Amino acid sequence: MPEARRTRRSFLGTAVAACGVAATSPAHGLALQERPDGPAATPRGPFAGKLCFFTKPLPEMDWRRLSRSVKQLGFDGLDLTVRPGGHVLPERAAEDLPRAVATAREEGLDVPMITTALTSADDPTARPILATAGKLGIPYFKVGYWLYEHKDVRGELARAGRDFRRLVELATECGVQAGFHNHSEYVGAALWDSASFIEPLDPKWAGYYFDARHATAEGGAGAWKTAVHLVKSRLKMMAVKDFSWVKAARGWQDANCPLGEGMVDWKYVFGELCSGFQGPVSLHMEYEVPGATTEEREKNLLAAAARDLAFLRGQILN
Repeated sequence: MPEARRTRRSFLGTAVAACGVAATSPAHGLALQERPDGPAATPRGPFAGKLCFFTKPLPEMDWRRLSRSVKQLGFDGLDLTVRPGGHVLPERAAEDLPRAVATAREEGLDVPMITTALTSADDPTARPILATAGKLGIPYFKVGYWLYEHKDVRGELARAGRDFRRLVELATECGVQAGFHNHSEYVGAALWDSASFIEPLDPKWAGYYFDARHATAEGGAGAWKTAVHLVKSRLKMMAVKDFSWVKAARGWQDANCPLGEGMVDWKYVFGELCSGFQGPVSLHMEYEVPGATTEEREKNLLAAAARDLAFLRGQILN
């Protein structure tokens, strides 16, 4: 999605060593159900998830070169884009997703999640994408976004909730768990609105794809901590990126930046969420990376990813 960006100050060109960790696969066959007593507590213990690279920033790379490059940096897996303009086109998911996943696995990477643009179970690509993901043993998928039009916010929220529930029902049939991404400007940015329709669903199949960067931007001085605790018991995936506020000609704007150079309190976030967490943690490279040519930009971006991954490992595993 379009976001404000700024150029990073430095790049670390050395790759970090790979550290394999196991993620659990979902059990299949559970039906959606109401949970008036609330979700079960998240198990505690060592972090047991996968550190993944979100493939959006490298659209020109084919599956083989992408997988090989990401593996060399030390990532455990891919957060693969299966959406318009992504590494797998939605209309070709049944044919191409198995090939892309096979390529990643041949290079030693897992694909524990896919990022989609799905907002309706009636989308003709929804069932092929989710059924194929289920057959491949991909545990999680990210849903798309619902935009507030600010004409009837209650009605807009209700429609988003109905659409999400139907997607979860379809995903449950396919054996794939849905993660709702909190993103500024969209339904769920402040988390309380999306919680109204996520919480009644079975936590086995429906939960949060938590983004600390957007929670911090939306949460001001301290409400982001409330968001951390809100998602804690039914966290599916985590998106990792950072930002700071900058004064521009049009006023204050949120600008993406390398991990550790922004406002996100990673020590608090990881301390609260990562103990016992078994899902994927997806590194997003949303800030501007310079490069006069595609080749130069890819080289610089991979160096930046190595630095961010080193920071991420140092925070999450120590």
